[in-house]
Amino acid sequence: MPTPKNPRTRPVLVYDGDCGFCTTSVNFAERHLRPGCRITAWQFADLAELGVTQQRAEHEVLWITPAGAVHGGAQAVAKLLLSAGGPWAVAGAVLTLPPVRWLAHAVYRVIADNRHRMPGGTPACALPANDRPAPGA
Repeated sequence: MPTPKNPRTRPVLVYDGDCGFCTTSVNFAERHLRPGCRITAWQFADLAELGVTQQRAEHEVLWITPAGAVHGGAQAVAKLLLSAGGPWAVAGAVLTLPPVRWLAHAVYRVIADNRHRMPGGTPACALPANDRPAPGA
């Protein structure tokens, strides 16, 4: 939750900066969607201030509202799309509706669990964070 000294006025999208697939996806979003949020890798975020654990940040992409509500996985993607406006917002709205929401959750889990096999993915994407090679190693 934001502190009085450092209130957040924009949502924050938190992703795995060690994962090539995640980084490629976020770079696409920044270039083409221009979402209304701040985007940061969990490795560089103050997770305690954001109200999330490292374990959760490693598990799924997170959308954290200025009020501190946390949306993960497919619902974080839906929030990202909604913030982009236009046709992207329509896609985001559809992702929030049952039964599409349930299907999106299942598809997200399959992709997240296999991100090391996805375009831009690397073997490091499949490892727990404490087992990943150091940058430049």
